[in-house]
Amino acid sequence: MSWSEHLIAVPVVLPLASGALMLLLDEQRLALKAAISVTSVFALLAAALLLAMLAEAPIGRVYALGDWPAPFGIVLVADRLAAVMVLLATVLGLAAMLFSLARWHRAGPRFHSLVQFMLMGLNGAFLTGDLFNLFVFFELLLTASYGLALYGSGTPRVRASLHYIVINLTASLFFLVGVSLLYGVTGTLNMADLALRIPAVDPADRVLVEAGAAVLGIAFLVKAGMWPLCFWLPSTYAAASAPAAALFSILSKVGLYAVLRLWLLFFGAGVGGELLLYGGMATLAFGIIAVLASQELGRLAGYSLLVSSGTLLTAIGIGNAAVTGAALYYLVVSTLGIAALFLLIELVQRSRGPGADMLAVTAEAFGLEAEEEPEEEPGVAIPGTMALLGLSFGCCALLVAGLPPLPGFVAKFALLAAVLDPAPIALTAWSLLALLSLSGLASIIAMARAGVRIFWASEERSVPRVRVIEMAPIAALLALCLVLTAAAGPAMRYLQDAAHALHTPAAYTDRVLSPQ
Repeated sequence: MSWSEHLIAVPVVLPLASGALMLLLDEQRLALKAAISVTSVFALLAAALLLAMLAEAPIGRVYALGDWPAPFGIVLVADRLAAVMVLLATVLGLAAMLFSLARWHRAGPRFHSLVQFMLMGLNGAFLTGDLFNLFVFFELLLTASYGLALYGSGTPRVRASLHYIVINLTASLFFLVGVSLLYGVTGTLNMADLALRIPAVDPADRVLVEAGAAVLGIAFLVKAGMWPLCFWLPSTYAAASAPAAALFSILSKVGLYAVLRLWLLFFGAGVGGELLLYGGMATLAFGIIAVLASQELGRLAGYSLLVSSGTLLTAIGIGNAAVTGAALYYLVVSTLGIAALFLLIELVQRSRGPGADMLAVTAEAFGLEAEEEPEEEPGVAIPGTMALLGLSFGCCALLVAGLPPLPGFVAKFALLAAVLDPAPIALTAWSLLALLSLSGLASIIAMARAGVRIFWASEERSVPRVRVIEMAPIAALLALCLVLTAAAGPAMRYLQDAAHALHTPAAYTDRVLSPQ
């Protein structure tokens, strides 16, 4: 077996080994832990890039652990979708890790191990070809996320994290029940084998299969943040530390990935699409209203994440390969933009007093005006730090709203072009067009309102102290978005191949179940 075949296991084994090694080190050796962690994530990034380059559509690469062939053994499958998701998770993990080196990794114990274990769980969930191991990796990444959500202490953080833990433990129970029902009827948990056995299930047992699939769907949609199951998400993400929130921006995408992968593999695009379509539209509409009502930057970013989830659920529910390909491009750029926004929010809030957003809204609502001060001469120089933060905030606003020239606009344009392509155009396509337009308008209004209060209002503020190690990850994420704009053609073709592979699952099952 060549080295490239073993490469599939690296995204799981490397963070597991690094996290376990750092558990053995005393907390006093924080510099050594940081060095091990950063080195591990950079090596993981190199492996993820190679995996994305070597992934072949539509068949992908299959790695049989212990040389046990499917469906008897555990397999890892790296097609283009899995490779892209592993690469995206690694990029966010690296950005969060570098940002935390300024101060957050000293705020509590085991930070680096928690990040490594979360990356292991994320990568395993994207690469596994076995339904039970999907549950195992889900639990691993969620267990690490519980520690990261609580990291740093504080009453608001603990309160929001307890809600997050209870909701996700309940969803995990649904996940386990759904897996048990499917296994009880089909006798297998290998995803490719399930895809062959589910259509051949006896009609008398069909109701159990459908019940198992429905329970699994509830578990995944809770994690994806579909309305009305999304009430826990904005408050949890707003209360979490900046590096944790940036890494959490991909958690809802894990639920979306599971829905997309298993739904198309087990049932095909023609079954249950209406639920995803209308549920996604409801989530999108809820997110639009919540974005306009948001009074704090953290909650604004959290509700922007719901807008992203609603857009993706709606696109998936349409059940068209071209729409799915555009949705995957939107998934990547929206996740990068919101992660950058979560990191930026902490730097921006250092220049403002506690509760400044709420006080500003209260002053507007009750007509309270600040004391008049002597007019200053125009042309006062803006401090360099505030100018850099303002430029980054503007880029994040364009990304979240989907305005040119950043890739959010390219993603929405490609999505709408695919939705509006068939003739006659369906009512759902016009509805999605209206909702996407309103979501962009709501986002730019909310972001512009926040930006004016932060960077242009006359309230007293101090110039925040920002370190290069904090600003570099934000700049890198935004630069990566610019690269995706310039290379939109190759990126879109790559993701369209991934989408076509998802919509032709026979190639996946043949590749996984063929003799290794």
